[in-house]
Amino acid sequence: MKNSTRIRLQARGWRVGSALDFLELTPEEAAFVETKLALSESLRKRRTSQNISQTKLAKRLKSSQSRVAKMEAADATVSIDLLLRGLFALGAKPRDIATALQRRRAVTA
Repeated sequence: MKNSTRIRLQARGWRVGSALDFLELTPEEAAFVETKLALSESLRKRRTSQNISQTKLAKRLKSSQSRVAKMEAADATVSIDLLLRGLFALGAKPRDIATALQRRRAVTA
C-alpha cells in the first residue's frame, strides 16, 4: 500500500495492518505462509517464462493441470514438497529457490 493511502486511511480513523495481523498469525505461521507464497509465485513465473503450459508441467510431475493451478495459487492443500518438485522440474537450482525466498522476504519486510 502506498504510504499516502495509508496516511489518508489512518486520518479517517481506519486501522491499517497486514493480512497477517488480521489473521492473528504467529511469526512461525506467517513465515510458513510467506515461504509458500514465494515458492508458488516463483513456480508460476518460471513456468510462464519458459512458455510451458500447466498441462505440460503436470505431465512432468505425473499430476493434473488443476493441481498445478492450485500450486500456483498457493492452495492450502499443496505441500511445500510439491512446490519444490515443480520448481526442480522446471530446472530451478537451490540457489534460484533461495533467491525467490529472499525476494519475497525483502518485499514483505
